[in-house]
Amino acid sequence: MAVSAAILVLRALGVGDLLTAVPALRALRAAYPGERLVLAAPEQLRDLVELIDAVDELLPTSGLGDLAWPGEPPRLAVNLHGSGPESIHDLLNTEPAELLTHRHPDFPEVPGLEWRDDVHEVDRWCRLIEFAHLEADRSALHLPVPPGPNPVPDAVVVHPGAAFPARRWPPERFARVVRELAAAGHRVVLTGSAGERDLARSIAEAAGLGEDAVLAGRTGLADLAALVAGAALVVCGDTGVGHLATAFGTPSVLLFGPTPPRLWGPPLSARQHVVLWAGNVGDPHGEEPDGGLLLLREERVLAAAQSALEARVAHG
Repeated sequence: MAVSAAILVLRALGVGDLLTAVPALRALRAAYPGERLVLAAPEQLRDLVELIDAVDELLPTSGLGDLAWPGEPPRLAVNLHGSGPESIHDLLNTEPAELLTHRHPDFPEVPGLEWRDDVHEVDRWCRLIEFAHLEADRSALHLPVPPGPNPVPDAVVVHPGAAFPARRWPPERFARVVRELAAAGHRVVLTGSAGERDLARSIAEAAGLGEDAVLAGRTGLADLAALVAGAALVVCGDTGVGHLATAFGTPSVLLFGPTPPRLWGPPLSARQHVVLWAGNVGDPHGEEPDGGLLLLREERVLAAAQSALEARVAHG
């Protein structure tokens, strides 16, 4: 079915990328209440996209070069994907009446906001919205609790994986944290993708937990979202699961490195999130665990987790 004239937004990336764009999406919805807002993003994010009240329709788009707009040109195309040139090219191919984007030297005829590397990801896209003289609320990050059952209510969710080795805290350290939290009486489960199932299983085994604690590769995005929304605590690195905790207001302990939390961390006002970072900045795409991340010891993570769990009990 063809898509009628609408607001087209490109954000064909991952879970964390989608969630950091929610304030910008809501700002567009508020600015254009009568328009149909279509989000070009990967099909596997559909369950999460459906929780975002600002989006009317998902246009499955796996990444750059895959945008296939089936209707008449959109009245406005918004580049929440990157600075270009590929994302700008993809959106220009839809022949929009208007394009909102950061500027790029490959497209000198296209006006846009100057790209900055020193701003938080949420702020980046809100600044782009404000460049169009629209209002954006950077705190509008929260999502409703997903429909459907929580596979393991009130669990401590430990997510040991990350997209790149530089952001992966060592599995033996996760194993100690899992073991001690389980010994303290908490139900601990390990999440991850199908490709991270062996990692999660090895951590559970080292921590003395059974196969039922390993949810990696066994939960779709809807189940994972429900699990995080109803968790007692989330412990993970700089990953999409950390952004899920922010979206649902779930207490979390986040192990940052090599990217500083000032660029991708939760809002400073959200006190239920404990951010651990040694202060070292490095390559987030590196092939070895970041040296700064390795400075975070198990004792520090356990203390933060226990403090967060105690605060949750104290506040009901």
